Amino acid sequence: MLQNTFLALSLLLYIPALSTAYLERTDFPSDFKFGAASSALQTESSPHEGGRGSGTWDFFLGDIPAVQSYYKYKDDVQSLKNMNVKNYRFSISWPRLIPNGKLSSGVNQKGIDFYNNLIDELIANGIEPFATLFHFDLPSALQDEYNGLLSLNFVDDFKDYADLCFKSFGDRVKHWITINEPHVFASEGYKMGLPIQNDPKRHPYAAAHNIILAHAVTFKLYQDTYKPTQKGEVGISLSAQWFLPYAPLPSDKQAAQRAWDFMTGWFLDPLVTGDYPFSMKAIVRDRLPTFTQEEEEVVRGSFDFIGINYYTSRYTKSLKIEPSDVPTSFDKDHYLQTLTEKDGVPIGKQAGGFDQIYIYPAGLGEVLLHLKDSYSNLKIYITENGYPEKRNDSLEIQTALQDDVRIHFLQDHLKHVKKALREGANIKGYFIWSLLDCMEMGSGYTIRFGLNYVDYGDDYRRYPKKSATWLREFLTDC
Repeated sequence: MLQNTFLALSLLLYIPALSTAYLERTDFPSDFKFGAASSALQTESSPHEGGRGSGTWDFFLGDIPAVQSYYKYKDDVQSLKNMNVKNYRFSISWPRLIPNGKLSSGVNQKGIDFYNNLIDELIANGIEPFATLFHFDLPSALQDEYNGLLSLNFVDDFKDYADLCFKSFGDRVKHWITINEPHVFASEGYKMGLPIQNDPKRHPYAAAHNIILAHAVTFKLYQDTYKPTQKGEVGISLSAQWFLPYAPLPSDKQAAQRAWDFMTGWFLDPLVTGDYPFSMKAIVRDRLPTFTQEEEEVVRGSFDFIGINYYTSRYTKSLKIEPSDVPTSFDKDHYLQTLTEKDGVPIGKQAGGFDQIYIYPAGLGEVLLHLKDSYSNLKIYITENGYPEKRNDSLEIQTALQDDVRIHFLQDHLKHVKKALREGANIKGYFIWSLLDCMEMGSGYTIRFGLNYVDYGDDYRRYPKKSATWLREFLTDC
């Protein structure tokens, strides 16, 4: 009986090999970094376990203990090793290290110990850590004290937090991402728990300005204090879509450029040139903060690399700009309409689990070449790219593991990364979102992005999906 049961389980767990003939690991440079990504807020544990303080986005979790990576980190490292993944992008939780946000208020040693253990476990298994300092989890205490990102105080407190991380982990962590998707946090996330009336005309720009300054002073701190001995690199991860003009009209082409400016250029242009994009300065005018000459010098060139998070693209159609228009919100400032289809034809197939994602792999290639041609071919890591499936707990687990659609998604996007590399783009790595099924911002637990399935009803047990097997075979194909 036991022998028959074991045989049945073996057959169920067997996942047939997939051909990767049209895409091979050798299509990419030998030092090209393939990895998987996650974040602390979305995977670790219930908000206050291990001495962690409150964060402003904890309401997404409530009392649900994320997917227990705080306790199962060794299992997660083994999942990486089993996929032959040599690079792992994770985030450090600011409120886990400094529960009240300010370094002067005290450090949670249990938090320091946890990340030391995680980093050591990664390195012991031949996996290189990429650490993100801020992935949406702002300490609530700072939001309560001075409205978080709307205050310049955020810049100093973030720098102190980063200093603690460099000091504690920088002997082993050589790749640092300061802030994840500042566009998301500046346009939406800064409002979480905001104790004052929101001003949608000004607050997104104030929050973004302080994010840029926080990143820049942190980069300078690392350059001046830690880089000579730790010899690492510091960058930032930006949201990016490719925007196609709806019609071959100058106005729609300008709208496509504005869409880029108000998403990616909003942060990238200051880091490259020291100032905001021209279109933003022309439209937003006195609501857009300005950098002092001293700040401009700190901001310009404050990166070793730029991370790009890419999921989808859009068509853009221009809306008429009237000089007499009275600004009402950040979204209205774009003076454009984004569309998912043209002449009744979608830009790409809609993703099964998240209706905002339309699959357009060519858009990733266009983004990479735009960075090459318009931003002096800066160094790039693709820090997020992945496919969401709708959560369906009525499926047998072995059926849910058959995620061929994710495999095709990854292969199709990697084909365009390969093409951009051949055309000279300075791309150094590609990270899949995400290592595990987990809570997703704005969607909770209704979708699954993971290479590994999480059984929420059975102690958050992990199971490798078919995509994990594909990735292992792809990465061992040398």
